[in-house]
Amino acid sequence: MYTFSNKLKTFSFILIILGVLGVGYGFMTSHKSLEEVKTMLAEEASAHHGEGHAEEASHAVVESHGTHEEGNHASADVHHEDEHAEHVMHQISNRPWAALYVAAFFFMMIALGILAFYAIQFASQAGWSIVLFRVMEGITAYVLPGALIVLAIALASGTIGHYNLFVWMDPEVVAHDKLIQGKSGFLNIGWFAVRGIIFIAGWSLYRHFARKFSIAQDSADNISNFKKTFRISAAFLVFFIYTESMMSWDWIMSVDPHWFSTLFGWYVFASMFVSGITVLALMIIYLKSRNYLEFVNENHLHDVAKFMFAFSIFWTYLWFSQFMLIWYSNIPEEVTYFVTRFEDYQLPFLGMVVMNFVFPILMLMNADYKRIPWFVVMAGLVILAGHYIDIFVMIMPATVGDRWFIGIPEISSILLFAGLFIFIVFTALTKAPLLAKGNPLIKESKDFHY
Repeated sequence: MYTFSNKLKTFSFILIILGVLGVGYGFMTSHKSLEEVKTMLAEEASAHHGEGHAEEASHAVVESHGTHEEGNHASADVHHEDEHAEHVMHQISNRPWAALYVAAFFFMMIALGILAFYAIQFASQAGWSIVLFRVMEGITAYVLPGALIVLAIALASGTIGHYNLFVWMDPEVVAHDKLIQGKSGFLNIGWFAVRGIIFIAGWSLYRHFARKFSIAQDSADNISNFKKTFRISAAFLVFFIYTESMMSWDWIMSVDPHWFSTLFGWYVFASMFVSGITVLALMIIYLKSRNYLEFVNENHLHDVAKFMFAFSIFWTYLWFSQFMLIWYSNIPEEVTYFVTRFEDYQLPFLGMVVMNFVFPILMLMNADYKRIPWFVVMAGLVILAGHYIDIFVMIMPATVGDRWFIGIPEISSILLFAGLFIFIVFTALTKAPLLAKGNPLIKESKDFHY
């Protein structure tokens, strides 16, 4: 039985406290008056164009969308300047919401990715991974609270906040946007909440019963619980395929309701899957270093690292396919997605390809390297950082525009949910033995060699 050490528990509480303080600071400092924003824009433009041109430069910011005309159009220019300042003010106020949402989704998708991986192991009746099942069950304990938090932030941003994440929640925007009006039957707060609850209920019910049958199988004198888990795993995977795609449309793609991609559900799935498996590898290494998981050997680690490597390739394939098809077709309403990211997010957008593809290729292609714990840890940390940036680049352009920065709100949000994730997952590990000894394939897993 795993014992949640006081040191690790204290560490998780410290992360949560630091995260709460930093998130609170982010919200408190995100509210700026219109005059403050105008002054900030003038100073930025002045620094860009040189000293002594603050007034001209402030107009230049507005003129990036059109040519400034003198004389009779002076009042119109002032109006456009005010509109631009209001837009920037709204983007600044969006930042703590977006930072919180990105971190919340990132940790939720890790748990959800492992839930799918766990179901695949049962549905395929894989024998190698049984000794890892209880670690997977511990990670999936975060699915319910993590998904509820994501849904709560999304709904709160459109009710408590000022439509900070999803513009389609703003009735004023919808009233003047025919495209969003055409999607209002799907994109409305009521149906958004109902769909979210259905997704979460389905995922959580599967996790609950799979965990229940897994523990019951330990003391059973037959394999009836194993058979039940096999059946519900197969059914869950069908449910998951549909709901994961719809979730990615709702919770991520709809931040920019004018754009869509038919590959998006698969793209998010690939990021979710590789992130989850990476965390699984890191937890195996940690628990093994603490003298738990005695039946886990380097062959198990090798196979988990193989999945990290393989799905990094799969993610890159989907990333390139989505980018290449949209770039090649050059349809205006589609290419705006990538134009924004190349103009304002070029470093993180291209940098994550290096972190999520080039780095794993170099680190994990060799079979021997997959068996070296510190090598896998190093590769895993880079992969996780890369996929956090992936989610960051999905959310931020539509919510904060070019006002992005990885600072206190972003780092604090990561600390908050990392602490919560650690506390929930490691608490779940204490609830049952770390070996699913009743599984009929356990001997195959114990004796697994590659």
